[in-house]
Amino acid sequence: MTFEHLRVPVADGVELHAAVSGSGSPVVLLHGFPQTHLMWRHVAADLAADHTVICPDLRGYGASDKPAATGPDTYSKRTMAADVVALARALGHERFALAGHDRGALVAVRAGLDHPAAVTHLASLDVLPTLDMWDVMHGVSASVGFHLYLMAQPPGLPERMIAGAADEFFGYFLDLWTNDPAAIPPDVRAAYLEASRNAVPSIVADYRASAGIDLDHDRADRAAGRTLRMPTTVLQQDWGAMLGFDAAALWRAWAPDLRHVPVSCGHFMAEEDPALVAGELRKLLSRRPA
Repeated sequence: MTFEHLRVPVADGVELHAAVSGSGSPVVLLHGFPQTHLMWRHVAADLAADHTVICPDLRGYGASDKPAATGPDTYSKRTMAADVVALARALGHERFALAGHDRGALVAVRAGLDHPAAVTHLASLDVLPTLDMWDVMHGVSASVGFHLYLMAQPPGLPERMIAGAADEFFGYFLDLWTNDPAAIPPDVRAAYLEASRNAVPSIVADYRASAGIDLDHDRADRAAGRTLRMPTTVLQQDWGAMLGFDAAALWRAWAPDLRHVPVSCGHFMAEEDPALVAGELRKLLSRRPA
């Protein structure tokens, strides 16, 4: 399956790089950390047989633009979600299904909350919503998320520390979170490391937003009773067993029309078990709103 690579303006002075292929109802796939659109290579090829598949690099990642963080909004999930809606619209799609992994899943959730008329179906791979993520981190067990705390610090030190050992820092997560190292071959790993090495300030800004403005937006939605109105699927490792929470219950508070699927593969499930992920996305796309 051949993918066309495009650069698409989505906001003032910001263009996203996207790989696009196929025809049929549109599906947008958002990557996670420390990755690029390449993480969807297997799933995207599968879905492109009967869908228009759009795989962007998020703002601040990969070959997309990386504006300087001039304020908390620059890398808020609200801003990044607006990028995705603008990208789909520029490609001719007012409504689309949306799946995200890791950071991309947080963007997808925000898009579903902010743009319910645009997002027809929603899938999240291996995260909790931002508000719940911070709430479940307690004591020594929270050391699994040390990078969240590091990148939440004020600008300066985190960027310098990570840039000083960028390949070791980003490579640590590629190794730690992968059950099957062969799922990320050397050329793909090298592409992830190069892309991340070249995006340290914007990656940190993305994470910093999730310790600040993103929480404000989540709290406002929770107080207003806003939820995801579209059919939603969550694929997730059993982090709850380690950190002591019920992931399905946390998700159901945000997504009443929920299918929650525990998985046994590693964090990078679209690469470790693409058949499972593609199959679950197809099941999601067949669901009608409740």
